[in-house]
This record gives sequence, structure tokens and C-alpha cells, in this order.
Amino acid sequence: MSDAVTVEEQVERAGQAFTRRFGRPARLASVAPGRVNLIGEHTDYNDGFVLPMAIERQTVLVADRRADTHATVVSASQDMPASFQVDKTLAPGEPKWANYVRGVVAGSLNHGLNPGGFDALIDSTVPLGGGLSSSAALEMATATLIEALAGRTLEPVVKAMVGVFAEHTFAGVPCGIMDQFISAMGRPGQAMLLDCRTRQMRMVPLGDASVAILIANTNVRHELTGGEYAQRRRQCEAAAGALGIKALRDATLGELEAARTRLDEVVYRRARHVIGENARTVQAADDLAAGRWARVGELMYASHQSLKEDYEVSCAELDVLVDLTRPLVGKGVYGARMTGGGFGGCTVTLVQAEAVPEVTAHLEREYQARTGIAATVFSTRPAAGARGIPVG
Repeated sequence: MSDAVTVEEQVERAGQAFTRRFGRPARLASVAPGRVNLIGEHTDYNDGFVLPMAIERQTVLVADRRADTHATVVSASQDMPASFQVDKTLAPGEPKWANYVRGVVAGSLNHGLNPGGFDALIDSTVPLGGGLSSSAALEMATATLIEALAGRTLEPVVKAMVGVFAEHTFAGVPCGIMDQFISAMGRPGQAMLLDCRTRQMRMVPLGDASVAILIANTNVRHELTGGEYAQRRRQCEAAAGALGIKALRDATLGELEAARTRLDEVVYRRARHVIGENARTVQAADDLAAGRWARVGELMYASHQSLKEDYEVSCAELDVLVDLTRPLVGKGVYGARMTGGGFGGCTVTLVQAEAVPEVTAHLEREYQARTGIAATVFSTRPAAGARGIPVG
């Protein structure tokens, strides 16, 4: 993971790199954060609830206009520049990472925002492949830059959906809406309870200085070949069909139990996770707002157990990180769980702020001892969403 730097330091660093690359100073800059989901996993495609927050790791774009309709975008971390025409002929291409940018430009053009030609450089501290939504951060930073170039803004929900369009149409990833919504609309000191069916949001206070969020990256990603995500989605749809409802969002655990004999056992367990996770997520939002930290922690552990046993998307490394926190409950830790799609990536832990150094050292030391892998752990508080940044 990249070291944490302030947004201002990151903009300055990116601006210097831009000048070296393009031979002139950048005149515009935008920033958008990554995110962590506190609870509410695999509920989004079941029309359910999620509870993410923006994190203090972000993607910065610095740019300058061109006199033509050509765009060149480079990344500070890799030598694979992307070039394309800014017009309606835009289509996915190489390098593939730039399809997130191309897709946002195309989506913005569809909404009447034409940025014209530009040169841009990307600098990101959001870890790649860790389940902290580096792609949405890039999309929302790009959309914010396009707003500045075009001299017109989009409604925040429309802006988020431009990112979803880019992900679906250009990157070929059938994501939900959570990542783009929180990256676009996150607020300092607040998490977001998002209804993935109605797109309604409720901001949930999480600004108490006595608590912090620890993110621990397993630094593993298990390659799977069985189409596990698509399979689980089909299993959820099968459960909803058997229950006679549109989506598992509409079911109760009692209704599921009444239909158990009509369901395959695996389908039943998948549905039990989703229905229970929706209830846990809504309850966790209320408990967060009331400062009932211990109760939030209990819900996080219950979520992880359900993801491990009923949804079967955890892995040994995620389980080790979660299990390492359990002896510290009452000694600085409130709760922990895997976060993201699973099979690797990160865990999220709710801790007392004063215990961050001790818990961090414990996780790093013991995880390496048990797995032979170095975990990367950092603390964060809820951060601001996408925005323009002054340059110079």
C-alpha cells in the first residue's frame, strides 16, 4: 500500500510529475477517495443495504487543457499512457486500466459535458486489488475533472451513475452502485447507509475521535475459476424465485425458514446470509449513530461468520486477521470482519483510537507468524468525497 500523504502533498507531487511529463504546469486538479464497507456484503445485488465510508486514501488527477480534441492520460505508477479522441466514437481499448477513464468521458458526453482535449496525470494512494475501490476513486476523480474542464457540474447521483456506466460498459465489470456513491458523496466524519434499490442515502455520524477504523490487507487474492460470484448471484435469484419475491431484500428469516424444505441447502444458506446481513446493516447504522460501539462490533463479527459459513466467500488469510482481533475485544477492539467481495483483500476493524498502535503491531506480527505473509495495516477516519482541488 502507498504511504498516507495529505491531499495537498499528493497534488503537489502529481503536479511536479505532470510538468516533467508534459513540459508545462497542470492548471486543474481533482480528488476522489477509496472506500471501505463497514458492513453489508453481497447485499447490493439483492436490492439490499450497505454501510460504506470514504477512506483517507485517494486518487488525484492533475490536468491542463489542450487546443484540440485529443486526450492523453498517464499514471504516475506505471508507464502505460493512454490516448484517445474526446468524441462520440469513444470505445474500450488498450491499455485496459484507461477504460475507466474512457468510460467516464463517454458517460459525461452522454450527459452533455464535453471537456474538450486535455492532458492528465493520475496519482493514487488507494491500494490496487485490495477491495478498497481504486476503480471508483479513479472514475469519480475523472468525472470531477471533466466537470471543471466542461464548466458544468452533474447532480451527484448522476455523477456516480456515470462511474457505474464506465464500469459496466467500458471496464466490463457488473458492479453495484455502492463504490461510486460513497466516493462521489462521502462526508468527513460520516458513513453512508445506502439503499441499493431506491438509491436513498442516510448519512450516519462516525466522527467520535475516540474510535477509528483499521484496514488490514491480507496481500493475497485467490484466483478462482468456478465463477463464484455469478454462481452466488444465481443462487440468490433462485431463493427469491422460490419465495415468490423480486429480491431477497423483501424476505424475512421467518419466511425463509418456512420455505426451507423447498430450497436446496446451499441456496438456503446463501439466502440466510443476505437476509441476515440486511438486518445487521440497518441495525449497525443505528448503533453507530448512537455510539454503541460494542454492539456494532458484535454485528461485524456476526457478519464475518455468516460470510465465512453461509456465503463461503472468506479465505484462510481473512479468517486469521479476524480471529487475531478476538482476544483484544474489551482491550481496544470492538469488532472485525472481512470487507469486499472476498477470497482475499482486506478486513475492517472498529477500534478505540488510542489502541491503534498496539492493535496494528499485533496484527502485523501475528499474521506474518501464522501465514508467512506481511499484512499492511492502516487506520482511517471517514473522509470527504470527490471534489476539485486548487493547483499552485
